[in-house]
Amino acid sequence: MSAGERLGHGAERSWTIDTAPTAPGAPRGDGRIRGLAVTSDGWPVPFAVVTVIDAAGTQVGGTSVRGDGTFEVEGLPERPATVITSAVGHSPAARPLSGPGDLGRVVLTRSGALSLPAPGRWEIDPVHSRIAASAFHLGITKVHGRLRSFSGAIEMGADLAGTRVHAAIDPASVDTDDDTRDQHLRAGDFLDVLAFPRIEFSSTAITAQSPDHWTMTGDLVLKGVRNTVALDVVYHGSGPDLWGGERAGFSATTQLSRDDFDIRWNQSVIAGIFAVGRTLRIEIDIEAVRTS
Repeated sequence: MSAGERLGHGAERSWTIDTAPTAPGAPRGDGRIRGLAVTSDGWPVPFAVVTVIDAAGTQVGGTSVRGDGTFEVEGLPERPATVITSAVGHSPAARPLSGPGDLGRVVLTRSGALSLPAPGRWEIDPVHSRIAASAFHLGITKVHGRLRSFSGAIEMGADLAGTRVHAAIDPASVDTDDDTRDQHLRAGDFLDVLAFPRIEFSSTAITAQSPDHWTMTGDLVLKGVRNTVALDVVYHGSGPDLWGGERAGFSATTQLSRDDFDIRWNQSVIAGIFAVGRTLRIEIDIEAVRTS
């Protein structure tokens, strides 16, 4: 859980409290606390500082994190304590313990990482983004593919309620690593790309389930059919890039019924077993660049 959070621009976590239990079998009774300080993507944070306070708020121990991210605090009393791991540019992480033991991984989040992107236009960077789909084949495995040509933008408002997303996809760019199958997917049995050369999505609402977990609903136009879809969105944060700009990262998933978009071709292998599943799982990774 987190404390000191609020949604909106400029929001920051004043600290993060990790209520994960001490690892099973962790050593007890030796008056030591051990752990590993890492970033959210697993890199060690060697410049972090560890402070241990007791229930009265008195500091009873502390240390600096080693170069590989590990740390160890010795000589601690056998009573409940809170371990606070902090580093410049990161939100402190507080971990309660009933006594000395092994903390395991302590994840430090970059300060302000989950503040909403600044208002303005954020364009999708296709080089660092991906749209993928998968469907069951013969009811026993999955066929995976990608739509390689797409564009779009996020118009960030002052909050999520004022934010809109639009994307356009070229269905002829479908790629499943098999040319024969891809030609069939582009034909009238499936995407019919000559008659319907664009897939379009426009959001209608975005709501936050938590600072980094949103639900986005919108209109998807596929093969000339318009339907409302809901995407489960994970916000990975925003920050500076290597070229003086700003970038934001998102992942999203949803499931589509082929029937809803008039993509009904199939072949029966035996009773109840078909060549292609009725449901498509869509997985999206987006990196967006602020342009205004």
